[in-house]
Formats: sequence, C-alpha cells, structure tokens
Amino acid sequence: MKRFFLRHWYGRVGILWLLWPLAALYALIVGARRMVYQRWPQCSSALPVKVLVVGNISVGGTGKTPMVLALIEHLRACGWHPGVISRGYGGRQRQATLVRADSDPAEVGDEPLLLVQRSAVPLVIGRDRVAAARHLLATHAEVDLIISDDGLQHYRLRRDVEIVLYDAQRGLGNAHLLPLGPLREPAARAVGCLQVWTSIDAAFRPPQGHTMLLHAEAPRLLQGGAPWPVTAPAAIAAFAGIGNPERFFASVRALGFSLQEHAWPDHHRYRREDFAHLDRPVLMTEKDAVKCRTLAPLDSAYLPVTAALPLAFWQELDDALKGRG
Repeated sequence: MKRFFLRHWYGRVGILWLLWPLAALYALIVGARRMVYQRWPQCSSALPVKVLVVGNISVGGTGKTPMVLALIEHLRACGWHPGVISRGYGGRQRQATLVRADSDPAEVGDEPLLLVQRSAVPLVIGRDRVAAARHLLATHAEVDLIISDDGLQHYRLRRDVEIVLYDAQRGLGNAHLLPLGPLREPAARAVGCLQVWTSIDAAFRPPQGHTMLLHAEAPRLLQGGAPWPVTAPAAIAAFAGIGNPERFFASVRALGFSLQEHAWPDHHRYRREDFAHLDRPVLMTEKDAVKCRTLAPLDSAYLPVTAALPLAFWQELDDALKGRG
C-alpha cells in the first residue's frame, strides 16, 4: 500500500484523483485549524524561552535528526543551552518523559534516544509538546532555548523560529495535499520559514532556501563503536527503517559497497528473525542501530551521518533568534 501511494505521489496522480474529495476536506480542516491559531493567538501557549521548530510539510523522511544535531552543536557554540522536545514516535510512552542515554527505545522512540546518545542534550518526549516543554524546563533550569523535533503542525506551542525541511530527491511530489499527494499542508505554508533542502549531492541547488548536505562517515561497529573492518567493494546487507530508505542506500553505494537492500517501515520494531538467513555483513542507519545492538549479528555496523549547512543559513538563523530580519 505504501509503495502504491509513493508511486502516485511522486509520479502520475492516476487513480488517486478518486481521492480528491478527501483531499479537499483535509484542506478545509488544515486551513481552518491554522486560521484559528493565527486569528486567536491566545489559543497557543507561550514559553519563557525561545522555541525553534524543525519540521516538514510533506510526509516521509527529510533529515530532521541530522538537522537537530547540527542545531544543537551550533547553538551551544553560540552560548545557548538548548533542550529538545519530541513526540517520541515509535515509542510506547505517552506522558512527558525525560530520555536518558540508557532508555529503552521501545519506550521512548529511536530518534530521541539517538539524539541523547549523540549529543547528551536534555530531551523530553510526550504527545503534548507544551507539557513536554514545561517538564523539560522544570527539570533543566539551564535550558534557554527549546528545539521541537517535528511539531510544525502542533500550533498550540507558540514558536519564534520555524525551519521547514524538504527532501531534495523527492521535492513536493505532485504538490497535492493528503491523501491525493504527500503534503501535510499547502506549499505556501513554508513562506516566512527558514527553508532547507536535504541532499547528498553537492551539485544540487535548491529553488529557494539552503542546502543541507549529508556526509556519511566511516561505518562503526554496533558493539563498542570501533571502525568496521569490512571495506568496499564488499557485498553487504543494508538495513534501513527510516522515512526514505533510498537516501541511505545511495549513501552506502557511494562508499563503493555492493548492496542487498532491506527496507523497513519508519520506526520499525526489529526482531532477531529480521537478521536470519543472511550471508553477508550488515550495515544499518544509526537510527536503527539504537534498537538493534542486542538483536543484530555481532559484526554488524551502522553508518554515522553528519549535516553540513552553509554560513548563510546560520546567519539567517542567528538573526531570526535575535529578532532581526
């Protein structure tokens, strides 16, 4: 079913035109909801610190986790003390919960755990992002800026800066709203936001905004983090349970490996059986690695990815946080 929709969202609309009444209804609901918060801002909750929201207007992976890690590093270098809130997709926990480096990913979600393990950032998950933010501030008084990982459409949380991410490979697809297309909100929603296009191609030039390049580092073992002894052009099994597995597979191919691709749904809950009957070493995303250290074969590895953004983006962000521009 997912492949069916992706094929039509990013190709010819075809039979999906039958869903235009649902898309029209969805557009009315989305538009009315946004209008309410714009016309009556008192319906939203303001916090005593700066709030920066990182999200997208389309479904699927756009590189939010590398972006948030890059933001944490930059903001710390500028003297901020950032904290992060997240819904905790893929986890069972629903109430505001502080994520620790040894938290169970089945409880708190894979992306929040990855952020904490990589950056040691104070992070709270919860379906109610306002409650999550207040819990974060109550437990970490030093936090003076909150990054909301996703939550662009969570209008009840008032924000100072919004960053909208796009996948450079997919773009906006057919530019229609769900379920006729991949958009959660109309393309015009991004006006006034910092716009960033995620790419692994240094030659890519976005139609507007900035390019975030994803750089794959040397693979590291799941157990202990030592360099992976497997070198290209070896034949490997590539595992990806993320929003856009093809971007990961392209990064691994660029390293020279021969791939047997294993694509799973985003936030897939791995089982030991998923790794049965493999005749080659396993390389996976870092997001998958936080869930698979006790499940995957001992010689399995993950691919660390870092984000690089142009100076112009950081200047625009700094000006926005200072209220200039």
